Amino acid sequence: MPALTLSQVNDGVYRVLAGPGIHVGNLKLIGGQWKFKAIGYGAQGEVIPGGGPLTDRHNTTFAVPDAAVITAVLAPP
Repeated sequence: MPALTLSQVNDGVYRVLAGPGIHVGNLKLIGGQWKFKAIGYGAQGEVIPGGGPLTDRHNTTFAVPDAAVITAVLAPP
């Protein structure tokens, strides 16, 4: 998987993107921790919460929204 990037939606949410804009999840500030919420998409474009290529990393927590750290944890080489 390519390096992950973050796109800020608001103060408590970032979109997590792989490669050229492929949405693989969201990083949400919940209870003072940043929690990764995996996202997948079905054949008709429907959103599948907890799905997608990073399903096994759903609910991983982080101290800060740092793209390098998130990539190292969620999509190691």
